[in-house]
Amino acid sequence: MTAETAVALPALVLFAMGLVWALLAVSTQLQCADAARTGARAAARQEPAAVVQDMVRQAAPHGARVAVSRQGDLVRVTVAARPPGPASLSLQLHGEAVAMAEDTVGVAP
Repeated sequence: MTAETAVALPALVLFAMGLVWALLAVSTQLQCADAARTGARAAARQEPAAVVQDMVRQAAPHGARVAVSRQGDLVRVTVAARPPGPASLSLQLHGEAVAMAEDTVGVAP
């Protein structure tokens, strides 16, 4: 019985650690998407760039990279971050949101 336990216990611990890491990765992905949506809404309202960056950084995971750009009538916010955990298992997760700038809504082409 002890031999089976000695083999099974490390496997169970690794499996549990993998599940925790996967949950952390999903949480980071959701935070990136939420932060990008927050930034896109703020940028669409014509908030100053510093305010948009600050709002996104508050909602984003620690150490996230934020990019805000405007392409014609659309504002695009991208947030990229790595989930916590071992560096060898690290993924690059990102969220992106696009919104139409309010200064162009209702303007005839």
